[in-house]
Amino acid sequence: MSTVLLDVKDASIAFGGLKAVDRFALELPQGSLQGLIGPNGAGKTTVFNLLTGVYPADTGSIALAGRSLRGLRPYQIAAAGIARTFQNIRLFGNLSVLDNVRIATHCRTMGSLAGSVLRGAASVGEERAMEERAHMLLEIFGLDTRADEQARNLPYGDQRRLEIARALSTSPSVLLLDEPAAGMNPHEKLALKALVQKVRKDFAVTILLIEHDMGVVMDICEHLTVLDHGQIIAVGTPAEVQKDPKVIEAYLGIVEA
Repeated sequence: MSTVLLDVKDASIAFGGLKAVDRFALELPQGSLQGLIGPNGAGKTTVFNLLTGVYPADTGSIALAGRSLRGLRPYQIAAAGIARTFQNIRLFGNLSVLDNVRIATHCRTMGSLAGSVLRGAASVGEERAMEERAHMLLEIFGLDTRADEQARNLPYGDQRRLEIARALSTSPSVLLLDEPAAGMNPHEKLALKALVQKVRKDFAVTILLIEHDMGVVMDICEHLTVLDHGQIIAVGTPAEVQKDPKVIEAYLGIVEA
């Protein structure tokens, strides 16, 4: 049995009188690639916001490698080892492609403000290492020839890949992908599936993804959790979930005889 890396128990959050996520639970084994699916408005992105500290959970526990993340700010959770992309791309559009990746590596820096200002040897060495890592990631993602372009000028599929590269520059142990195939054409989706598998293998990262494209989900995810109205209605392999009556009803509604 693989070690559980991300362990969530009974996590809930309400906005006013609306329970957006109700007693969410998840065990994400180290090295796994799992999916979180459900109809629009099911609470999937809210779960990601709980996991990354954007919203504090009202109840429950969230632990990474045995360390509680409850009460931590988003930047502290990123430093602990969880990185994410967003459903709506959130690149720094006016910055270069290279700077978008390089800026995220700063959560792993050890130098002091004084060292940066005085340009000490340790600070210079650290900056050089960050730049080398950023260039390496851009090369892996096929973006190295566009390093000096503004991020907003990239084609849509390249912007999606840049978001993943930026997340990986924080050296995460868990990578959360929020609808990475959204807006992609069939050719781009095929490339994305191969890229996600490559990222898991080459970076030894554990992946949880939200995705509406069932072709992508069924092809690459080993295990699925299905949400509807903030509650888990099914868990299992893609084949098991696909046949679950509750899942069919959530997506298609009750079919009259």
